[in-house]
Amino acid sequence: MDVRELAPGLWRWTALHPEWTPGADWEQEVGCIYLETAGSVILIDPLVPGEPTLRQTFLDRLDADVERNGKPVSILLTVWWHERSTGELAERYGAEVWANAEGGRSRTETPVTHPFATGDVLPGGLIGIDAQRVGETMYWLPEQRALVSGDIFLGDGDGGIRICSQSWLGDVSYRELKLALGGLLDLPVELVLVAHGEPVLEDGLAALAAALAD
Repeated sequence: MDVRELAPGLWRWTALHPEWTPGADWEQEVGCIYLETAGSVILIDPLVPGEPTLRQTFLDRLDADVERNGKPVSILLTVWWHERSTGELAERYGAEVWANAEGGRSRTETPVTHPFATGDVLPGGLIGIDAQRVGETMYWLPEQRALVSGDIFLGDGDGGIRICSQSWLGDVSYRELKLALGGLLDLPVELVLVAHGEPVLEDGLAALAAALAD
């Protein structure tokens, strides 16, 4: 487990995914986001560590942060299969659960209290960006200049990011996807926070440009 404060009130932690198997085309350790805003505490794709001692330490610290902040908790999903520990934490904190309305809300075990569409107002002033995969949303954090990605962008193992494998995209070609996501280059991105692989912690715009280049 790796826990890092990336900006005031913005933290990223990792945990080992219990459904990972050897040979999977994604890393066992996955990334999650904690963000404090003026109106709420936001968790994105949260996963509580499974090892008992680590789990208790994590929950104790999260409890303390939520209590200290004194604001309601909202859980945002980038895509429905990143539900992870959403049910447990929603019950623990009485949290709202936000997910793309096209993202298979009936497939999650946890009720999605706030299905949303691109352009809807989200907690904390976050902006949902269509990831061009059915039901997947990226989140833009304007104050932190951070882009949070579920599966569409992955760490490339060399300090940058790459687009996910073609098999994850269905009928959408790389060229079509790159054209559709070109508007991301208009954002002043500094951080690219991926769920799989290492995040980009500086000059995120250059990393995006490289990933979207022809």
